[in-house]
Amino acid sequence: MGIVTLSFFKTHLGTDALLDVDAFGGLSNATDELLQHYLDAAEEWAVSCLGKPISDFNPVPASIKQAVCMMAAHLYQNREAALVGINVYALPHGAADFLRPYRVEVTGYVAE
Repeated sequence: MGIVTLSFFKTHLGTDALLDVDAFGGLSNATDELLQHYLDAAEEWAVSCLGKPISDFNPVPASIKQAVCMMAAHLYQNREAALVGINVYALPHGAADFLRPYRVEVTGYVAE
């Protein structure tokens, strides 16, 4: 199980249809599977940005969980590799900014 639960992520998305198990009829299980996939991918992204496993944090800081939610929501809302016909702007305090304080920085310098 990841650091963000599926039910918490659905609440983060704020879409009532995703919170109601019967909203999509027979698609609800497939929808949950897709949302869980986005959460898993977002957590893998966070690990690659941090340079260390999330299991190194006990407890996991809320800002890391927030970054995972933000990235998973981005994956949910933008399901293709490119956006056509719209302007995209990076928001201040984006997902990477939430991870930055915990990131392992590699400078190439090796202490003797």
